[in-house]
Amino acid sequence: MADITILGSGGFGLALAIMCDNAGHKVTVWSKFQDEIDAIKRTGELKAKLPGVQVNKTIELTTDISCVKNKDMVILGIPSPFLREVCESVVPYLESRTIVVNTAKGLEGGSLKTMCCVAKECFPNNHVAVLTGPSHAEEVARKVPTTVVTASDDREVSYYIQNTLSNDTFRVYVNDDVMGCEIGGSLKNVIALAAGVCDGLGLGDNTKAALMTRGIREISRLGVAMGAKLETFGGLSGIGDLIVTCCSMHSRNRRAGILIGKGVTPEEAVRQVGTVEGYVCTKNAWELSKRMGIEMPITEQLAKVLFEGEPAANAIKNLMGRPNRNETESTFLS
Repeated sequence: MADITILGSGGFGLALAIMCDNAGHKVTVWSKFQDEIDAIKRTGELKAKLPGVQVNKTIELTTDISCVKNKDMVILGIPSPFLREVCESVVPYLESRTIVVNTAKGLEGGSLKTMCCVAKECFPNNHVAVLTGPSHAEEVARKVPTTVVTASDDREVSYYIQNTLSNDTFRVYVNDDVMGCEIGGSLKNVIALAAGVCDGLGLGDNTKAALMTRGIREISRLGVAMGAKLETFGGLSGIGDLIVTCCSMHSRNRRAGILIGKGVTPEEAVRQVGTVEGYVCTKNAWELSKRMGIEMPITEQLAKVLFEGEPAANAIKNLMGRPNRNETESTFLS
C-alpha cells in the first residue's frame, strides 16, 4: 500500500483517486476550491465532472496544501496553465523522497516548457515522472480497462509507479522517453480540437483519418527535434492518446472543436465546454514550432482559426491547397 496525495479534484484527478483507493492505497485529494470539496462530501460525487460516480468515503478530501507531507507519491492533476503556481505552493512541504507524477498535458506559456520541466524546476530534489496515455476520466473512474504509460529519468522510479498503480483495470507500461511522452500527450489535444472542427463542419471519415495521420506526423516531427524518440509516437502517448481524444465525445477538445466548426466563437466554445487544454496549447505549440523551425501546418491553421479569426472552412482549403509533397518524411524534409 502506498500513501498518495492527488493535487486537483477535477475529473481525472478524482478518477485516479477512486482507482487508487479501490486498489487499497491510502489516498488524499487536494482542491483549491472549498465549495468543490463540500459538494463531494455532501453528495458523495462530483456531479459537474463525474456524475453518478461515487467517491469513496475512505478518500480524504482537503484544501490544506500541506497534505503532501510524508507521502510516497504526489500526483499532479492540475490544468497546465496553473501547474507552476500550485507546485510553488507545495515546495515548503514536499520531502525529497516523494515521487512526483505529472498528468497535466500542455506547454507553459512564455517559456514553452513541458509540464515535467516545470515540475523539475520546482522540485529539483525529487524524482519527477509523467503518466499519460488514452485515459478518459469517465472510464477510469468506472473501471473500464485502461492502459497508460509512465516515463522518468530513472527507470527504477518508473517501475515503482508501474507496480504501484497497475491493477485489474488500469495497466501501466514503462517508457524511457519523457520528452516524447509529454509532447505526444500535449499536442494530441491540438489535433483533437482540429478534428472536432472538422466534425462541426460536417466533414467525413476521410477528412478525420487524414487529419489524424498527418497530425501524428507533425507531432512527432516537433518531438524528435526536441530530443524525443520517433517510436514513442507510435505508442500509447502518441497514436493511442490521439485516437481516443479525436474520436470520443468524452474529449473536451473535440467537443469544443465541434462548436467552433458549427460557427460558435472559440472563446464561447471554451466557455461552454470548460477546461480545453488544446486551446492554449495550440498557441504555444505554434510558437514553439516557429522557434524550432519545424513546419506544423495543421497547428498553424488551427491557431489562425482560434486566434486570428480565420474561418474554419478556409483553414481546410488552405491545408488541401498546400504544395504537393512526398509522404515519406525524409523526402519531405529534404
